Amino acid sequence: MAVPALMRSESGPVSDELTPVQKAAIIMMIFGEETAAQILHSLSPSEVQALGEAMFSVQNVRHETVDAVLTEFLSAVSGQTGLGVGAAPFVRRVLTDALGTHKAQSVLSRIAPANTEKAIEILDWMDAPAIAELILDEHPQIIALVVALLDYSQGAEVLKRLPEEVQPEIIKRIATLNTVQPEALRELEEVMRAKFKANTSLRASQIGGVKAAARIMNFTRQDMEQRIMKDIRKEDKDLMEDIQDNLFVFDYLIKSDDRSLQTVLREVDNDVLVLALKGASAPLRDKLLGCMSQRAAANVVDEMEAMGPVRLSRVQEAQKTVITVARRLSDAGQITLAGRGGEQML
Repeated sequence: MAVPALMRSESGPVSDELTPVQKAAIIMMIFGEETAAQILHSLSPSEVQALGEAMFSVQNVRHETVDAVLTEFLSAVSGQTGLGVGAAPFVRRVLTDALGTHKAQSVLSRIAPANTEKAIEILDWMDAPAIAELILDEHPQIIALVVALLDYSQGAEVLKRLPEEVQPEIIKRIATLNTVQPEALRELEEVMRAKFKANTSLRASQIGGVKAAARIMNFTRQDMEQRIMKDIRKEDKDLMEDIQDNLFVFDYLIKSDDRSLQTVLREVDNDVLVLALKGASAPLRDKLLGCMSQRAAANVVDEMEAMGPVRLSRVQEAQKTVITVARRLSDAGQITLAGRGGEQML
């Protein structure tokens, strides 16, 4: 298929001038090589040929056309599957994986819905520095509501950009949020309306809570977490412990890939590992043992059996030690903990 003249024109094509196959080709190219290959694998030879030709025909497509195709695609997905609610965090992750952070934000800023029913939904399409600057001068409760309403990773990025002395207060307020009544959200919407000049309707929403605060904290660096938790402890020790109990836990390692687990296990003392596995679920125990040589795994099993019953507190302490090692490696950029920075575990 030859490159159409409209593709080479200075003004560039608009979405309506593209064929459905060309639009599909643009979406596939945005999603990246791996995803595109998986899609092509499930198609017939004729469909593969048509898409392949279409990819060549749209290789010089303008940004405005990409934006239009993306908007049309998202609208179709939302209409057919009901995925409109919470779509922005998903789109952000997909585009970031495909284009990288800076290019993804550039696209997001152009495809953000102009006429959303809720002013605060626009925040999902903004980058963290812009959101932080937007809410910096607001009351801590308003800031806490905004951060709690964001996708957890996005909320963590915003939190990082707020003054350090404010961060503990924000996490404390998020942790103590429960059912937020229309009055509270109405105040938030008024703030957003003043900034975005948007109208909206309100209803009670369930946001925040200890789990939300913990998930946001999971995306922060360990030194930042320790500082915030220390400050919260000064005012409310019980709340600090509740948040701590909901942070990244040992059982989450079950979804880790073998290579990353091997990296973690190399940093853990054998005595600590034996204790940690003593209280692990059978699937997680098998997975971790499977990341070791047969001889090393057999030795660990023998030591576990010879150890006999142990106090739960000792097992929990050992598991926390393993998680501390994993988070240290995550902070160093050697591994990525899902729940702290993405959907992939470790």
